[in-house]
Amino acid sequence: MSSPHDGTHVPGSPGGSSAAGASRPGTARPDHAGAPVVEDHRPAEPDLEHMSLEEAVHLVEETEHEGRPPAAGPVSNVVTALVVLALGVAALFGSDALGLGTAAAPGAGTWPMLVAVVTVLIALGMLAVARRTHDAERFTGASVLVLAGLATMVVFVVLLPVIGFEIPAALLCFVWLRFLGHESWRLSALLSLGLVAAFYAIFVGALSVPIPHLF
Repeated sequence: MSSPHDGTHVPGSPGGSSAAGASRPGTARPDHAGAPVVEDHRPAEPDLEHMSLEEAVHLVEETEHEGRPPAAGPVSNVVTALVVLALGVAALFGSDALGLGTAAAPGAGTWPMLVAVVTVLIALGMLAVARRTHDAERFTGASVLVLAGLATMVVFVVLLPVIGFEIPAALLCFVWLRFLGHESWRLSALLSLGLVAAFYAIFVGALSVPIPHLF
């Protein structure tokens, strides 16, 4: 059966064609000027002006989770906590080897010991909530940067009692700023030297903390 206007077959006709002016979804159809118009199937933009606070928070959470690595499971959380705990315990023994001193006369291992104690407490807290943690990310290629940062800290600890803190600290800051933080060469060098100079002036010059140093 044909349309009285242009002879196009309507649905149900033997040809199975669409009625006049109709088009299939996702296909180009001519407008009144004869130019093809492609139908847009993209989702509509959210109406931010009339959105409730709960809907806005939900939208922000969805946006933040886009492109993130998959979540880590309980096993990964436990393994991570055990690694942190092992590092903290190793730092405790290393601090004791440097000499803890007393409250009135702190030794070279006083500050590392405090950091190690905090690390152990954090690791125990991670173990306690490992099965209830759902926002931790699974290890991916980006985790290599974390391992690289950890490796530089190990090198720093090894070199500290041998050649003092000045050169290892400057190199540590430079590597973190330039290669992990992607700062410029000039800014990385200036900040590294400035931080080491400030650390030396405060802890060695003003407080007389017996940290291994060259000068």
